[in-house]
Amino acid sequence: MRNKFAALLIFLIVLLPLCSYAEDDEDETPGIQVTSVSVSGNDHISTEYILNVVSTKPGSVLDREKITDDIAEIYGQGFFSFVDVDMIPEGGGMAVNFSVRENPVIESINFEGNTLFSTETLMKDVFSLPGTVFNRVFFRNDLDRVQEHYHKAGYVMVRVSDVQTSGGNIYVTILEPKVRDVIIQGNSKTRTYVIRREIKLKEGDIFNVTHFRHNLGKLNGLGYFEDVNVAFDVPENQDGIVDIILTVKEKRTASVGINLAYGSESGVSGGLTYNDTNTFGRGYNFEVGFNEGDEASYWTSFSSPYMDSKTFAWRIGATYRTYDDRYYYYKGRRQFEFDEESITFYAGFGKKFSNEDWSWYLTFRHQDTEYDDVQYAIPGYIDDLTMWDGVNQTAELLLTWDKRDPYVSYSKGFVWDTTLEQAVKVLGGEYDYLKYWTQARLYFPLNKAIEEVVDTTGTWTDDNPFLLAARVRIGSATEDSLPAFARYSLGGMNTLRGYNSRSFEGSNMYMGNFELRLPVSSMFSIVGFYDIGNADDNMDWDNYHDNYGVGLRVKTPFGTLRVDYAEGEEENRTYFGFGEMF
Repeated sequence: MRNKFAALLIFLIVLLPLCSYAEDDEDETPGIQVTSVSVSGNDHISTEYILNVVSTKPGSVLDREKITDDIAEIYGQGFFSFVDVDMIPEGGGMAVNFSVRENPVIESINFEGNTLFSTETLMKDVFSLPGTVFNRVFFRNDLDRVQEHYHKAGYVMVRVSDVQTSGGNIYVTILEPKVRDVIIQGNSKTRTYVIRREIKLKEGDIFNVTHFRHNLGKLNGLGYFEDVNVAFDVPENQDGIVDIILTVKEKRTASVGINLAYGSESGVSGGLTYNDTNTFGRGYNFEVGFNEGDEASYWTSFSSPYMDSKTFAWRIGATYRTYDDRYYYYKGRRQFEFDEESITFYAGFGKKFSNEDWSWYLTFRHQDTEYDDVQYAIPGYIDDLTMWDGVNQTAELLLTWDKRDPYVSYSKGFVWDTTLEQAVKVLGGEYDYLKYWTQARLYFPLNKAIEEVVDTTGTWTDDNPFLLAARVRIGSATEDSLPAFARYSLGGMNTLRGYNSRSFEGSNMYMGNFELRLPVSSMFSIVGFYDIGNADDNMDWDNYHDNYGVGLRVKTPFGTLRVDYAEGEEENRTYFGFGEMF
């Protein structure tokens, strides 16, 4: 018994140190060491490039979690379709070899389904080139740039729907959704075709959000609707088409306006106007009104303003005017007072050419004018006014080339128009002359030109830019002296600011208006302007009249309020009105 106990004690004395040594060995003894790291299977991608993302290094302790991460990192480089690892005992440690299978070398990249942009155009966004190893990460970025190319052009529904590879050939399928139908609902008065003609998208067109937003802006600008909502519907299992659903909420389009005005020459005047911009729900514009005062007028008009290459615009109307104690100016100098009475009937029609940047409009006009009660004439002055009253019959042809950008909210680009006015002695006409004039208007945003000099952030945006606006007009006639009512006339808030209305008249004319329009906020703008020109029978091009000044533009629910202060050659004048000068 005593021998058994002694044997057990000796066993415990020997075992305890061994157990302690075993625990210390588990905690402190280093693991298997990595003796080397290599790559196999790579023909085109360098070993150094591959190992650059590997955290397992020679001399480090072998860590299976790191090995797994290294495999993911190599695969994430995008050049390989397969990555594995082999671990081979070597010199008391372990040699690590990453085995890779490279993607094929690109032979060709082919786009299918692209109709808006050619393959050559899309390839400019693709950095992957034939002759290089296909990299799925790089190519995914290439496809993102291709889609961005479409989206920047407004084709936001276009996407890459499929990518297939066959050896070194890559086939990319582009899906360009087409419009199947435009569904209009909610209109009870307005004819559907009146709404539909403003939405230029038709069946088979590829949807463009920039163009569509502009169409909606024109539709809202008609003033027929309180609200226009848009929805899109993609029929099930038909990714290539889209239906557009417009829901409109109509409002009253008839209105009665009260006019009250004061002019330094015309005195106080006022009147009423009735207007319906959507008569019969067909988009016709009917207006009738009157103003009473020293300058009185009564008018009515009926028109269809919409035109395109298939639709005629037209208008008919009549105006009766009386002007008591009107001042007559000659070369800017007041000569006498007189009374004027005139009645005018007109009718016109026109449409756009097949190239809808161009349009024409022909107007026939009958005007009967009388001048009398001349007072305070300068002694010895030869009266060239009253001899010109009578009936005038004219045909006026207007040709317009409009290259303004239709997809921005402000005028950008240029408009050129030319007008021919022929007076004929038919149906009671008493005059025979030809007037002709041409005019160009330019609207040029200056944001990019000054953005490096002035911080325009938040003030001069792409939708509300710092703008240069210019208008140049020149005209002449076949007769040296035209009837007073037919002469070119300059002076007043819409031609030469800083001068009386009709200060300069004649059978020849030139004029230039130049404005810098500086937005202060989304609601206010400041305008600096300069006007120059002259009108005379015998034009002296060196004898011009000019003015300069500053103006304020305020956006109101009734339109843009215009206030201009101009300094002319002899006096300063302030003008109030609505809308830009041009």
